Parts: sequence; structure tokens; C-alpha cells
Amino acid sequence: MATNCRTAVSPFAYSVPPTGLVLLTGTQTLCKMFKAAVNSSLCPVVKDLRVFAPRCLSLSAGLCARAPRPKPRDVPQIAGLERVSYAARMHYVPGLAKPELPPWERGWKDPRQYRSPKPEQMELYKEKPCYIYNQRTNPLEGVRQALWLTKAKLVEGLPAQILSLAEDPANQIEDQDVRVQNAIRHARFWDTTERRPSRERFCPSLLHNLLHLCGGLQATHPGLARRMLADKYSLAASWSRGEDLFQVRGQNGLLLNCMSPLPALAGQEEIQSTADHVLETFYPISPTIDLQCTHVYEQKNSIGFREDYPYPHAHTLYLMEAGNTPPLYPEQLRAKMIMFAFGNALARARVLYGNESKVLEKPIVVQSVATNGRLFQFVVFQLNTTELESDSGVKNLAWVDADQPLYDFAKIRPLIKKKVVRVPAGLSGYQPDTFKKFLALYLHGAA
Repeated sequence: MATNCRTAVSPFAYSVPPTGLVLLTGTQTLCKMFKAAVNSSLCPVVKDLRVFAPRCLSLSAGLCARAPRPKPRDVPQIAGLERVSYAARMHYVPGLAKPELPPWERGWKDPRQYRSPKPEQMELYKEKPCYIYNQRTNPLEGVRQALWLTKAKLVEGLPAQILSLAEDPANQIEDQDVRVQNAIRHARFWDTTERRPSRERFCPSLLHNLLHLCGGLQATHPGLARRMLADKYSLAASWSRGEDLFQVRGQNGLLLNCMSPLPALAGQEEIQSTADHVLETFYPISPTIDLQCTHVYEQKNSIGFREDYPYPHAHTLYLMEAGNTPPLYPEQLRAKMIMFAFGNALARARVLYGNESKVLEKPIVVQSVATNGRLFQFVVFQLNTTELESDSGVKNLAWVDADQPLYDFAKIRPLIKKKVVRVPAGLSGYQPDTFKKFLALYLHGAA
């Protein structure tokens, strides 16, 4: 019986190597036959093959794996020996080598076939790398990293001068709370027929509605007529921090410009006292983490407008966390506000005082407001010095007021759980103090 079994199975057992059974059998029938033969106690020859047989007999295991691309073979170049190719015949010939032809030039520029030169061959290539902060940068350490890059001291809350503007009844809008709530309802409910409007739609609508309300005070505050709102402007500011070179550049939100600069918020005594402040470090994490490193760059400083622009001074930068921009956590969003407020102030300082590093006679103040349609972030940055290489000396100042909700909920339908209305339909949880701060920042320098 064993002889018959050995004779019947021997062609199958010895003709196919055990490691190639999965690829060469090709059918489930052969796999079942081989598995039955291996488990059989009547076939000693096949039983010995169980040591070498693969444990997985599934056909999908061999077909799902993607074979790695073969590496290009290095062709040796032998002096005095030319390879015989099929270049003269102008078609493929088996046995002959592939010809090495020079790249074909069309004689005209085809944007679909453009090949960028190597970075080393570009005109703007430099040996020293530059670390760039743009609108898509998501810094790991958030505000701490931004404070180190800008050599700034953090102050919680808004300055007293701005808070006094918010509490002054002369700076309030008529029926302010009612009109602000209507602006919120317009952005969330009345501006669209969708059941749930996207953030990309209601966030810019809400910001423009609030700016429109603030602009209505032009009759009582004539200084508001000396301003201009700019969109899609490009900023560039360069500075050295330690041994590294940094840049802030790119497009970033809406910029409110004015004809005259904002007054300084900190006096000379407070500015000189910042020399004793020690900047917080986050060793062993590098300060350049998550910043774009490049060797092809142009070291320049530009406010994004022409020299004869009648509104050269940056007043407030408005950032929107809409759906078409990379989502950022609140900590990273505040870091972005500090960096671009610092970039606008530094670019203006380069225009006024040149590229020389020194303590500024008149500090430059730039404000920033960011929102996701519900929460508001407020930042006020005062540039006191352009000596940014070392950690010693006078520091810059950054006031941050974080996570200020304008309202709690804006529901088209009520939220009901266990037959109890948890959140009613419509607007609920309106916070009037948040808009007061928004209005105070807008009126700063004109009230």
C-alpha cells in the first residue's frame, strides 16, 4: 500500500520544489491534494516533505505582495571599448545595447514637459540653509517655539490701553449686542440654504460682517477713514537667530493697513526690564523643527506693497481657520499669529531703520485676530529690537488672549437627548465681551 502511494505521489512530490508550490500549482484542487497527502500517515516520502513545505497554501499570499522595483544596473565604462547598440537601426534589436542619446530639446518651452534643474544649478542656491515659516507651517512647540524665534516675552491678556477702549461707552455701537447677534445669524443661518453650512463659508462671512459693523463708527471716529483692507498680499522678512537664518514669507489672511503707525503700548521702563527675562527653551527639541529647510532662497524684506503705497503701516492681521487651509490646533494657530505679526513688524522696521540690528527708537506694534467662526484669538506684538542673534538684551513683547468664544451654539435644529432639549435651536450662549475686545482692537489708534 505504501508502494502504491509513493508511486502515485512521487511525480507530484519531486517535480515541484516545496517552496514554489503556491506559485506553480495554480488551483485550489492541487493545494487540497498536497495537504491531504502531507497529513496522510501512509505516505512516508511526503511526510518528510512537511519540514520544507510552506505553512500558508493560500494563493492570495503570493499574488498580493508587490515586487520591489529592480535597481538600475550600473553599466561599466571600459576605455577603448564601445558598446554595440541599435541606435543606427532606429528600432529595438534583441541582443544589442540600449543607446545613450542626448536629451532632446524642442526649441520652444513646453510647460507640460518642464524639468527643473538641480538645486545646485539654480541661481539662488546657497550653501547656508534657510528655515522658512509659511502659512502651512505647523510648529510642534506652538507658542513657545514662536516666542523663541521672535525673541519675545509672553504677557497673558490684552494691554490695559486696549481694555480701556473696550469698556468706554463712547466706543460702543448703537444696539451693539442685537446687531452682533444678527451678524452671527446671517453667517450661520441666513446666508445659505444648506442644513449645515461649511466652515469655509460661514467663517469669512462672519468676519466680514463684524468688520462691517466696526466700520460703521467712522462718523464718530474720523481716523477710521485712513485705513485700507488688503487681501492676498505677500510678506517676506528675514533675520538671523543664533547661527541659523530664518524667514517668514507667503500670503496670510486679511491685513488692515493705516496711514499712521500704532502707538507703543509699553513704556521705556517696561522695555528695558525685558532684558532680565530668560527665554524658555525646549531642549532637546530643535527650534527649527517643522520649519521648511531650503538652500534655494532670496534673503529679502518686503511688506508686500509698493513704496508709494499710501497705507504702509500694518494695523491688524485677520486670520481665518477656514476649510481650505490646513487645520491647526489653537496652540499652533496662536504661534502663526505671533510669527506673521512679527514678520509684518520686522519688514516695516527694515524699511524705516535699514538692515542694521539695534534697539528701535520707536517700537512697532502690529495686532492679530484669528477665528474659526466661534472662538477668537487675540495677539498684540510690539517689536522693540532687531538684535535677534543672541538671547541677551532687550526682548520683544507679545500679549496673547486665547480661546475667547463669541457664542456657544448655533443650531438649526435643537439637540435632543432622552426627550430633553439639551441645546435649543438658534443662537445660544452669546458672549458680548468677546466682541468688545474685537472692537477695541479695531478702534486702537483711531479712538
